[in-house]
Amino acid sequence: MIYQRVKGTHDILPAESAKWQYLEKFIRDYLHRNNYQEIRTPAFEVTELFTRSIGTDTDVVAKEMYTFFDKGQTSLTLKPELTAPVMRAFLQNNMEQVAPLTKVYYIDALFRQERPQKGRLRQFHQFGYEIIGSAYPETDAEVIQTIYELYRELGISDLQVRINSIGSRSARQRYLELLKQALQPHAAAFCSTCRERLTRNVLRLFDCKVASCQALLDARAPFLIDHLDQQDREHFAEVCRLLETVQVPYLLDKKLVRGLDYYSRTTFEITSGLLGSQDALCGGGRYDYLIADLGGKPTPGIGVASGMERVLLVLEQLKAFPESPSNLLYLIALGEMPRQAGFQLLTALRKQGLCVEMDFLRRSLKAQLRDASRAQARWVIIMGEDELARGQVILKRMSDGQQTPLNLPQAADEIARLVQ
Repeated sequence: MIYQRVKGTHDILPAESAKWQYLEKFIRDYLHRNNYQEIRTPAFEVTELFTRSIGTDTDVVAKEMYTFFDKGQTSLTLKPELTAPVMRAFLQNNMEQVAPLTKVYYIDALFRQERPQKGRLRQFHQFGYEIIGSAYPETDAEVIQTIYELYRELGISDLQVRINSIGSRSARQRYLELLKQALQPHAAAFCSTCRERLTRNVLRLFDCKVASCQALLDARAPFLIDHLDQQDREHFAEVCRLLETVQVPYLLDKKLVRGLDYYSRTTFEITSGLLGSQDALCGGGRYDYLIADLGGKPTPGIGVASGMERVLLVLEQLKAFPESPSNLLYLIALGEMPRQAGFQLLTALRKQGLCVEMDFLRRSLKAQLRDASRAQARWVIIMGEDELARGQVILKRMSDGQQTPLNLPQAADEIARLVQ
């Protein structure tokens, strides 16, 4: 029996991993320039962390989490999102005592048992970042502008920034009553999922993908942004003004509420038409009540998370991955004594910082040259019985076949000099 990977997972093979490494390095370099520091959290957390922060009525908690009991009968969950674990780490490690403002980023694997589709898997990867400690609108603008420019520096220009405000909790609570009153007479016209949401979590109706439900909302629903209190309106207006000053184009989307319960005030998504119907590259927003909900003192925060697989899909379509010229040296050793000497030379060259490989299958010269060509080696080092007897090796440049004999005692230094 040949075992298969679990549905909704993906093997990242060597040919693909170079693209992942390129994207990961780009993200790290870019966010370090913006003064974010990396944080890494465990693969699983106690389940209550997610039920309390995300909300029991969300699809993530109700349908998608991988939850299990350990030997001590503690309920644990593979993390389905990253903000709650970061906030748990922030509280547990007293990070607020280090500085009044905390800026962290992450690149990590997440787990949700949902229907696999293009750019969305059951084990998937996200990068994102959080700013913890500021309630001011310039923080919102910083988070949005930073991710927008990150995509543009990657070469992605087909972008749409959609923003909204879902206000404070008090404003939202008043609005939810208005929303229920407006939609309850039309409950029968909604899909079965929306009818359930109408009684349990009415704000989730805006997440529905059924066209008839969205048309009914457009016709009958009041929108939260029209029912904000004065402070929320001023906050959002300042966010919009700041985005305009740095030329970040945006579209007001009154139905953008995001899918997790911890959001407040500013919410946003950035989409790309290159992804088709599932077009979101990233999403984020404020969570000014989350840290207090998790047992800390009231501390504002805002963050964003972006799907790595989706960004890679866009970069593939744009052919935006830079060519990586091979810097491989391939050492060919023919015979027992040349193999011993060759292994010594291999080690010496690697200590010089060079990328060097040698044949470990004891193949013929022709077969090894063919393998060197397949591996796109720039140079080949040839060492046979005759070369060893003369105390030499041959350095061959693959592009034009030029061969240079080198004395074996100085070969490592000479090769390091010549191949740079």
